[in-house]
Amino acid sequence: MEVTEQTEAMGPLEFRSMRMEDIPVICEIEQEAFATPWTAGAFHNELTNNQFARYLVMELDGQVIGYGGMWMIMEEAHVTNVAVREAYRGKKLGERLMRELQKTASFLGAERMTLEVRPSNVIAQRLYGKLGFHSVGVRRGYYTDNREDALVMWANLPKYHYTSNERTGE
Repeated sequence: MEVTEQTEAMGPLEFRSMRMEDIPVICEIEQEAFATPWTAGAFHNELTNNQFARYLVMELDGQVIGYGGMWMIMEEAHVTNVAVREAYRGKKLGERLMRELQKTASFLGAERMTLEVRPSNVIAQRLYGKLGFHSVGVRRGYYTDNREDALVMWANLPKYHYTSNERTGE
């Protein structure tokens, strides 16, 4: 799926399915964003062996600046990871990426979306709240780097329909 969206003062953003050749830059973004980043092998496995996995990249001027992934299981989408390059944070690109994940999940038949977030990550929690997520529970000691708990959040997905100026395809 590929969607182009104009950004203010930055040019067009493009959203498309992640490809194998994207993995090296995705791993760079992982290193910037997470204390325990996923490996290239983990992404390779997701793209080749996980029938439930759907990963999108966000490009600006042909450069991958963010990505997001989810597992589509029945009518539910479970967000696995979302990250934006450090140099592009604070520009509402994480919100645009999450909205694109929500649109894609809805388009693929999901009615609800779930994710885990660190209680210490207040910025992400605010973003998820803005997108309709509500905390429904806690997974104790979820994060392996420091045994921090995870807040479990859920959102009902609005029904999205792509407009005629948005291109779709796999």
